[in-house]
Amino acid sequence: MVLEPFLPTDGRINLKYKPSAMTVILLLAVLGGAVSGWIISHFTNLPQVQSLEEYHPSEVSRIFADDGTLIDELFIERREVVPFDRIPNHLKVAIIAVEDSRFYSHHGIDFKGVSRAMVRNLFAGRIVEGGSTITQQLSKVLFFSPEKSLMRKIKEAIVTLQIEKRYTKNQILGLYLNQIYLGTGCYGVSAASRRYLGKDVSDITLSEAALLAALPKSPGKYSPLSNPEESEKRRNLVLARMAEQGFITSADAEKAEKEPVPIRAYQPISKNAPYFVQEVVQELESRLGKKVLYQGGLSIHTTLNLRLQKIAQESVRQGLKTIAERNRHKPQAQLQGALVAMDPENGQVKALVGGYDFATSQFDRALQARRQPGSAFKPMVYVTAIEKGYQPSDILMDTPLVFTDPQTGKTWSPRNYSHEFTGPVTLRRALEKSLNIPTVRLLQDVGIQNCVDMARRLGIEGPLQPNLSLALGTSEVTLLELTAAYATFAAQGVYSSPMLITQVYDRNGRIIENHQPEQRIALDEDAAFQITYLLEGVVQSGTGKIARSLNRPVAAKTGTTDDYSDAWFMGYSPELAVGAWVGYDVRMPIGPGETGSMAAGPIWVSFMQEALEHKAPSYFPIPSNIVFKKIDARNGEPADSGTEDVIEEAFRLKRRP
Repeated sequence: MVLEPFLPTDGRINLKYKPSAMTVILLLAVLGGAVSGWIISHFTNLPQVQSLEEYHPSEVSRIFADDGTLIDELFIERREVVPFDRIPNHLKVAIIAVEDSRFYSHHGIDFKGVSRAMVRNLFAGRIVEGGSTITQQLSKVLFFSPEKSLMRKIKEAIVTLQIEKRYTKNQILGLYLNQIYLGTGCYGVSAASRRYLGKDVSDITLSEAALLAALPKSPGKYSPLSNPEESEKRRNLVLARMAEQGFITSADAEKAEKEPVPIRAYQPISKNAPYFVQEVVQELESRLGKKVLYQGGLSIHTTLNLRLQKIAQESVRQGLKTIAERNRHKPQAQLQGALVAMDPENGQVKALVGGYDFATSQFDRALQARRQPGSAFKPMVYVTAIEKGYQPSDILMDTPLVFTDPQTGKTWSPRNYSHEFTGPVTLRRALEKSLNIPTVRLLQDVGIQNCVDMARRLGIEGPLQPNLSLALGTSEVTLLELTAAYATFAAQGVYSSPMLITQVYDRNGRIIENHQPEQRIALDEDAAFQITYLLEGVVQSGTGKIARSLNRPVAAKTGTTDDYSDAWFMGYSPELAVGAWVGYDVRMPIGPGETGSMAAGPIWVSFMQEALEHKAPSYFPIPSNIVFKKIDARNGEPADSGTEDVIEEAFRLKRRP
């Protein structure tokens, strides 16, 4: 390059540029390189459209009850991917009519449509019509951010043409219909159909198809939930467009326009089973991870019975309201209750209530809270004794008892609820009347560790204090644990680990989890029947008399802790094991005299009454090794003609090996 000074006519000094041929070539090379570099830097990293072949969008995972009824949905984007042939034609053409009428004739970019939109927008002085095709919208949604820039538009156009070259029109339309956002967290036409119309997308009418097709332009503005009038106007415009383009007749459009816009008040699906769903979610999240759970399109089948769940929810609520009204002279702090219902045969949890109101407290008092069970723990002591050879007619002493700690010198003297002593009593009578002193003596005789071992076999997992107060239920348990223990008695000694999930399927219908009952023999069937027969006596003659109103074979036990801070009612029929608990989260008295029978009993009875309403009474099976003998209920001796208080007691013929 040569710069030579020259003298212009106006006398000013200037520089004259005289490029040589080499300079021109060099400049062109630099310019070409710059342009090439710019193109390479901006367009060589475009999205690879072939990735759509492996594309798996986020899908809703669904939780189902035991009869296949939908309980709840888990999602980040509410989406259900459906095959193209399951989407009705009138929905496909409704979308095409309003979003891209020349979809099947252009090659991704509709230049005629763009020109028309530019003219309309120019005359209107604002944006009234867009020129993007369905393929362009799909390209933008899948591969680009919402930023508005010329560069993004150029990239979007290139990717659009690549998509059109690689995929068929039906494949593109299918992807679009499953991907497009349609408001209220719904992605794709299937999720929107369930959300707005309450039905499967394959079942929608022409009018409903037009309603869904109205949404992509502005999901918030045209939502039938928030703006039914605007939604109806936009729906009718879609119907008119469909008629103009020959997709439907004018008569069809007029008929569809007369249908009212459906307005569905949104109801949380899991309002009757929120604590159950919470536990299912936590369990699966720990095994599968959040991404799979919330985006994987899983089908999660559970043990929940919706009819029983609704009964349980209402029984707990009504029971707590009654207690609150009964103690209205005392300031109430949101009194709580919980209920668990299990199938003894397999451990399936059929109903679960973890508190009065999930919206105000998500803490699950059925599974997470550890509380003292009081006398509801006593069957663990008695069944240990039975297994060791005790018979229900054996005599225990209900007389004053004092223990002294050899290290501290402190004394402990257990007392009965009545503060009275009855002297010699049968093992049956001691359990029926829930006498504390005979139970402590029995634990001392059978051995604390043996009782702890029995509790472990029956599914009690928490810490158990190795002292004689264990007989009075001073060690904490969960309601679920205790219910499973009682269910073992109902199942002839077979313990089943509580189960909430049966199967989990992936988005393609392949099973990824298949749960079977985890079972073990916890005690022999003779001991299981004898403790059941004793607990039937608790209902007929003891602290569980409130359950006699059921007029069917049931076995039960109450539990009340000091100062009435915890109330329990645990029991079972041959078909169902149920536990109910009442108390405050912060330990404080429920109210004067609010025992297990008074506070928790009505909840348990109310649930069982309705749960078994249409079932004929069934009876606990009697093992072949059990015989019945008439005895004197007062002293356990064989009855004779002069015995006043006669009962038939269950005895085992011989010890099983």
